[in-house]
Amino acid sequence: MSIDLGTPSVLTPEEAERSVQLAAPRGYCAGVDRAVITVEKALDLYGAPVYVRKQIVHNKHVVSTLEDRGAIFVEELDEVPEGATVVFSAHGVSPQVHADAAERSLKTIDATCPLVTKVHHEARRFAADDYDILLIGHEGHEEVEGTAGEAPEHIQLVQSPDDVAGIVVRDPAKVAWLSQTTLSVDETMETVAAIRERFPLLIDPPSDDICYATQNRQLAVKEIGHDADLVIVVGSGNSSNSVRLVEVALEAGAKASYRVDDASEIEEAWLEGVTKVSVTSGASVPDDLVQGVLGFLAARGYPDAEVVHSAEESLIFALPPELRRDIRAAGRG
Repeated sequence: MSIDLGTPSVLTPEEAERSVQLAAPRGYCAGVDRAVITVEKALDLYGAPVYVRKQIVHNKHVVSTLEDRGAIFVEELDEVPEGATVVFSAHGVSPQVHADAAERSLKTIDATCPLVTKVHHEARRFAADDYDILLIGHEGHEEVEGTAGEAPEHIQLVQSPDDVAGIVVRDPAKVAWLSQTTLSVDETMETVAAIRERFPLLIDPPSDDICYATQNRQLAVKEIGHDADLVIVVGSGNSSNSVRLVEVALEAGAKASYRVDDASEIEEAWLEGVTKVSVTSGASVPDDLVQGVLGFLAARGYPDAEVVHSAEESLIFALPPELRRDIRAAGRG
């Protein structure tokens, strides 16, 4: 990736008033970190190629880097040679995908984020108790497909409050809701409120489905975005949590907000008349891409970023058990 940083110039009075705020936390969450390391360790242990069903995380730079190391990303398991090693992405898969993998004698490593796995457990529990389950999420998203596959006869998708009027359930007293983990907290609760208006006995999941990292990044962007002229969100277009950050920034009061994969996508026109810039990144974004954005701004007369801390994150997830077992067996643990 080549980025033209330009040539720094002497500060003008207008430039002297400029500021850059950088959100903390931002970037990699524990689930993404675990998933990426899982593919890296699998390549080290088994050698290339290692197949990965879907993008391991929704970031094109991460995917490209892993491809350079020998990972092969496929859409479906029929693209994987029989008996080969395949990693399931952080977004989770349905029981049918596990069954298909077993049929093809594939060696599977499940890198599903444990917070997504929790939602799968909740779906199975509500289904076992014969509830109608309303899954709040985006149609076609891999996480939604994986969760819905846990109990397809019990689950129906609700994408927004506009869908609520069309919901049909068997028993209004036995309705529960779950959600995709990467949604906007505010929008999700707006949808839940609309559902509860129709079904007052609606059952909540035992704990928040929106993941801690998604919530923290949304809180952080509200803090740095409410009085910003421009908020730049680093993240790929298929990253739900990155797209949500743009929306949250605008709702918080930012005059403008844009998502970019990296600094090469920033348009010079965005900076015209802009004094206060805020920068953050989605949960699947490596920090070097954020540093590239800060470098782009610095080369155009913006000062070093002030880091604004809104939450501390210390959660670490263990690698998938099947991978840990093989690492120990190889004497590398």
